[in-house]
Amino acid sequence: MDWQSESPELWAFLESLHRGEILSGTVAAIERFGVFVALDEGPGHPALPGVGFITIPKLSWRRIDAPTDVVEIGQRVSCEFLQFDTYNAEARLSLRALEPDPFQDFADRTVVGQELHGTVVRVFPAGVFVDLEDGVVGLVPFREVHGRPAAGPPENLEAGEQIGVVVTDIERPHRRVFLSRTGDARRAGVVPPK
Repeated sequence: MDWQSESPELWAFLESLHRGEILSGTVAAIERFGVFVALDEGPGHPALPGVGFITIPKLSWRRIDAPTDVVEIGQRVSCEFLQFDTYNAEARLSLRALEPDPFQDFADRTVVGQELHGTVVRVFPAGVFVDLEDGVVGLVPFREVHGRPAAGPPENLEAGEQIGVVVTDIERPHRRVFLSRTGDARRAGVVPPK
């Protein structure tokens, strides 16, 4: 559809927005692929429930199972404007951009060699994902991963189990945390013996 000629008021509104601008509105519809927001300052959309749209990854820094874990229909929200989606004539928004990033907070106060406790969230042949806190998940590799040596042979770990780990690397740009089991880290010299 040629939104520019079909809905010039909507097009002009969307063109007037600037990246980083904070917009407020009401959650108009929740779908499995994202959330529509009726923006306070914007016109209605001729085909969609709202002019604003938040994709699932932009709802929260934490892993969620469904959009309803974060928002509900009729809820008031403030979001950061990301871009003008010219194909759908909608404002792409981020709800999480206005919240502190738990990964950056974790990385600011955690150092390589630090011992932590976490909960196993997933076990697979190459390693174990461990929830460290606030949705920050690290990997204990059983095989070489991204040039990092294996932490040791696979053990009988199950989801929900509490384990001791040592931070072996924090990759801020890729938002990854690599871990080792406490005993393996001591043998590798990451943590000095007590």
